[in-house]
Amino acid sequence: MTVQDVTLSGQQLIGAQDVPGTGEEFHGVDPRSGERLEPAYRFGAPADVERAAALAWDAFGTYRETDQETRAAFLETVADRIDGLGTTLTDRVTAETGIPEARVKGELARTTNQLRLFARVVREGSWLGARIDPAIPDRTPLPRPDLRQRKIPLGPVAVFAASNFPLAFSVAGGDTASALAAGAPVVVKAHPSHPGTSELVGRAIRAAVAEHGLPEGTFSLLHGGRELGIALVTDPRIRAVGFTGSRQGGLALVAAAAARPVPIPVYAEMSSVNPVFLLPGALREKAKDLGPAYVASLTTGVGQLCTSPGLVFAIDGDGLDAFVESAGAALQETAVAPMLNPGIQQAYDAGVRRLEALDEVAEVARGGEDQTIACGGRAALFVTDGTAFLANPALQEEVFGAASIVVRVRDQAQLVEIAESLEGQLTATVHATPDDHGEAAELLPKLELIAGRVVFNGWPTGVEVGHAVVHGGPFPATSAPATTSVGTRAIERFLRPVSYQDTPADLLPAELRDGNPLGIWRRVDGELGRD
Repeated sequence: MTVQDVTLSGQQLIGAQDVPGTGEEFHGVDPRSGERLEPAYRFGAPADVERAAALAWDAFGTYRETDQETRAAFLETVADRIDGLGTTLTDRVTAETGIPEARVKGELARTTNQLRLFARVVREGSWLGARIDPAIPDRTPLPRPDLRQRKIPLGPVAVFAASNFPLAFSVAGGDTASALAAGAPVVVKAHPSHPGTSELVGRAIRAAVAEHGLPEGTFSLLHGGRELGIALVTDPRIRAVGFTGSRQGGLALVAAAAARPVPIPVYAEMSSVNPVFLLPGALREKAKDLGPAYVASLTTGVGQLCTSPGLVFAIDGDGLDAFVESAGAALQETAVAPMLNPGIQQAYDAGVRRLEALDEVAEVARGGEDQTIACGGRAALFVTDGTAFLANPALQEEVFGAASIVVRVRDQAQLVEIAESLEGQLTATVHATPDDHGEAAELLPKLELIAGRVVFNGWPTGVEVGHAVVHGGPFPATSAPATTSVGTRAIERFLRPVSYQDTPADLLPAELRDGNPLGIWRRVDGELGRD
């Protein structure tokens, strides 16, 4: 299937209408060359938020009642239409972000596959959370009423697209896919770094809305800055927020949502340095191999991944020396690649300079240079010791890009102390041999408390989209540590349970009726089954 009209208009997509912005003009910029890309876009105004939110609320009553097959087929059509954009989409992504074609194609596959995954989730039905406690009228001393429970969508969701994943965490990314799967209309605030990409994907979603006869307010796409974002979060018809970005941006949205007359949840993925722990046996056996593998993870995506390994901890000794030497040599061979936009590149350079200025931090190596790249990111590797790390909280701060610190730790006790001192993280990684399992067993309970995903003998970059993954973690990695933004459990963020007591049979929703007409998994009197 192909999208009929892929001509970029530079306009917002509010329901079925193309609406020009009236605010500040901006363009996508090729970070490789600095070239300004056409067409021009303009930020939207509060009136655009008002229109999009009103349409979303009008759509909610109808869209939330769509049957499982209709909703699943809609998600599959969105995926098909995005795939149908072909090189029109992939070429624009590369032009706006500098991301190489191979990675763009991989991210595109991830984006459409997760839409299809949520279609399967919708059809399967266990996400509805159906529970039935049948009445026991002759129970003493009091009869038990008939109680039935299901989950319903919260309402329209505002999604803030990410800079570093222009497809998988953007207009049709995981937040949008899981919200639409839950039965919630979506209003997306596009990221200004890739407006053309956002428009192409937004048009694909809008075409799918029309094809399935859904209300036009099921999806809208806005452009804007901080003012528009706050207006969107504070609109009373928006009932939840999905965000991927900086800690500063996420906290601003959390504060705005909490200050509403009726606060709403903000599911914000913010900052993480993804600590790696190299245990002694692993260093003895494979220090020289671990170094290049670490650098490969660090420099993937020019370090602009939320799971990039920003800190490495290991007990000082010959094995660590060999690791640092091999990592430094590998990093020196890395070529400069374009970062996503000038703002990110400037922030990265400032973060590297901050580390360079610290007396307790020494530079190990820097990557190659290339002055012809407009927004080039040059990798950086530093080293410090455990005592200095514990004394300076600033060493935990994320430098968004391919910069990392190796921390020479005194002993196992200090390694555990450091693990206990870390902020919340998306991931924590342990490299261990069987000889290290005693030390690993001591570390693991500490890491469970600070990370959403614990990785053994691998690297944190790369997030599998499935049923068991957690892409989340304690603050400041996210604002909602009990949730995940990747995987099928992401749908739970946009649902809430409702219990029905002694409700007449003909008024019950289908998933709670006797005979299980939908054929879904339900928990009846405590027993899970399809009866």
